Amino acid sequence: MHEEAVLRILDRAKARMEGHFRLSSGRHGAVYMQCGRVFQYPEMAETLCKELASRFANVEAVAGPALGAVIMAYEVSRHLGCRNLFAERENGVMTLRRGFTVKPGERILVVEDAVTTGGSVKEVISLCRECGADVIGVGALIDRAGGANPFDVPFEALARLDIPSWTEEECPLCKEGVPCVKPGSRPGAR
Repeated sequence: MHEEAVLRILDRAKARMEGHFRLSSGRHGAVYMQCGRVFQYPEMAETLCKELASRFANVEAVAGPALGAVIMAYEVSRHLGCRNLFAERENGVMTLRRGFTVKPGERILVVEDAVTTGGSVKEVISLCRECGADVIGVGALIDRAGGANPFDVPFEALARLDIPSWTEEECPLCKEGVPCVKPGSRPGAR
């Protein structure tokens, strides 16, 4: 699947938003990719997650950070024929709850809807490794990290977007007094 086809699906789902946003990473941007909107439409989610799953092999489990990657991890795992789990924050720390466990040596693929700095994904990678898992890669719908791999494992994204982001101090929209909204899922991101 070509990047243009991926972006058409995301645009059909109205995932691309324009304005002034505080991203989950804490950075500010004029464009926000609300990838969760694509998961309203099972056929769109299936198409994108099947394509992402096709880029990985020998996966025993798929993990994603809550909230953004819960449905995505399930759908990718369905196409890979393996189990799925998600990590969530408890007292500000990414953890496995709800009886989820990771086995030593288990081959884990970590997924995320959109990656800017990769902070949440890095937390899930660390959590899985602390349990003895072998994290074999990271998959994302959107890479807005500028094309550089922010991880120490292979990174596959269905589309790479060069969307500028700034620290709050650098943000031209803040300097213009444009109101900022936080549409992401990470509580307390500033």
